[in-house]
Amino acid sequence: MSAEGFELNAFLPYRLNRAAEFVAVRFAAEYKARYQLTRPEWRTLAALGSAGNAMTATDVGAHSAMHKTKVSRAVSALEERRWLKRSEDQDDRRLEHLELTKAGRTAYRELTDLASAYQAQLNDLIGAGGLKALSTGLEAIERAIDQVEKHPSRR
Repeated sequence: MSAEGFELNAFLPYRLNRAAEFVAVRFAAEYKARYQLTRPEWRTLAALGSAGNAMTATDVGAHSAMHKTKVSRAVSALEERRWLKRSEDQDDRRLEHLELTKAGRTAYRELTDLASAYQAQLNDLIGAGGLKALSTGLEAIERAIDQVEKHPSRR
């Protein structure tokens, strides 16, 4: 314990960040090597692919917890690859609907196969019991997030 009574290594936000970085960086190395995707591009592709229908950039940002500038750059890069197409909203020209093209859906399927293989690696590394415990803890955090989002006064 530190002199002030605060132990950084026991501080949940610090521990979650370290764990998330460890897991994310290892996976990022795999999709970057194979597809030359950045993390925001992967997250945008994943959001659109998992949704199965068109989303706005705001929806993508909310789904993936990314700032709008990162989403905008990722959308442009995916559009340049012809993995994504934009269409103007019929009622509000300020909005664009984003969806994966056929090539984008193919890339998403391939990347989900890569993600499944990575999940299996994590299972081997952490163990089934560790992953189950981690999943249970994350579910509790996600429930708390939902509660705070539904009742902002609880922040």
